[in-house]
Amino acid sequence: MTGFAAAAGFSLLLVRPGMIVIGTPFLGALNAPAHVRVGLIFFLAILMASAMPTPVELPATGLAVLILRELAIGMAIALSVRVLIAAAEFAGQFAGYQIGLSLGALIDPQSGVRNNVLALLYGNLAVVVCFASNAHHAVIRALSDSYTLLPLGLGGGIGASLGTSVAHILGLVFMIGMRLAAPLVLVLLLVELSLGLVARVAPSLNMMIAGAPVRVIAGLLVIALTISGLPTILNRFLPAALSLGAETARAFR
Repeated sequence: MTGFAAAAGFSLLLVRPGMIVIGTPFLGALNAPAHVRVGLIFFLAILMASAMPTPVELPATGLAVLILRELAIGMAIALSVRVLIAAAEFAGQFAGYQIGLSLGALIDPQSGVRNNVLALLYGNLAVVVCFASNAHHAVIRALSDSYTLLPLGLGGGIGASLGTSVAHILGLVFMIGMRLAAPLVLVLLLVELSLGLVARVAPSLNMMIAGAPVRVIAGLLVIALTISGLPTILNRFLPAALSLGAETARAFR
């Protein structure tokens, strides 16, 4: 193997860990220093290189396709954890909109986008839950196993199961998010019905103004009572999310 081929092979090993570090919030958050993220990518690539050999020959004409395949596999593995974070943020966004906190948006340090306070709270709690349940260990193990099941190479193309896997991932985000936000939605529905009855009995009352603090107080009380169930729900769906990530990665066999 020539020096260029060895360098190209190691550079190719950086792609899959790089996507995992970039795609998972607890490994490569936007507020993490760049040299820390680059160092982590190199560290993971060196570990993977010591466990599996690089190909003897790399096809020059298909190198771009090979890099795209590595990017897709790394992103699929990262999605297995990103699903839980996105579901928690979706629940917080939905709950904040129902309560009336959608106008008070802040910059999310994990993603760099504007989210309401509850979305930040739910998303950061999901990151803590992932750390507590050793989800970062599962991601690194999945990275190591992926080089055994999906070794470096051009592969056989994109499998027909890719569309189904992506649909299942999106469905899992919606299902987890709705389970987290369901108690708040039900309570606020009862609050809205009660405010409507009060408005019919006393039409002189301005329910648009008088009902706002009632929604906020009722919503925050429900969140205080139900937020302790967030770790249980996320831990219950963590194996399913990891399985969906592996299934999506296998589509690039």
